[in-house]
Order: sequence, then C-alpha cells, then structure tokens
Amino acid sequence: MADFIEDGAVCRVSGRLSQTEVLQLWSERSTLLSKGVQVIDLSALSYSDSAGVAFLLELVSLARADNRKLVLSSPSTQLLKLIGLYDLELFFREEAEQGR
Repeated sequence: MADFIEDGAVCRVSGRLSQTEVLQLWSERSTLLSKGVQVIDLSALSYSDSAGVAFLLELVSLARADNRKLVLSSPSTQLLKLIGLYDLELFFREEAEQGR
C-alpha cells in the first residue's frame, strides 16, 4: 500500500501504487492531500503500474480544478519507464524546486 506523508508543501509517497491500492484510495482522492501541498515526491515509491500513474494524474487534475498547482517530482527508475512509455514527461519533474 502507498503511504502519503505530508511535510509542509511536499507530500512524499512511498510503497506501492498499483490497481489494488488505487481502488482502495479512489474514494479518498479529493481529500488525500491538504490544500497546501504543492509537490508530490515520488522518490520512495517502489512500484507503480498504469493505474497508479493515472491516480497521480487525477490528483494533479483535482488540484488544477481547485486553482492550485501540484507537481509530481523525483520519479523512481521503475516509474520513469512508465512515464516514457506513455509519453508523460510533461507531468513529471526529476526534482522539485519548491518545498525542499
């Protein structure tokens, strides 16, 4: 299961984010992050499948709908492969400039 740990403007995600976890987290998606979170740090995320990537993009979409900026940063090597496969580089940053 993925853990979302907030530290000011940064939320660090660790663990796994697969279809199973996304199904469990889906109902919490609009309240999972506080309004002050600007960066989701993915460096400790050990595994994600396409459902996990879709969930992360949904979090970004929800923030945008609320007129907030949310950046996905520091994807793991495994996640970088999915990002490249689905041509999603524009949604991810290697490192966050804010909140560090």
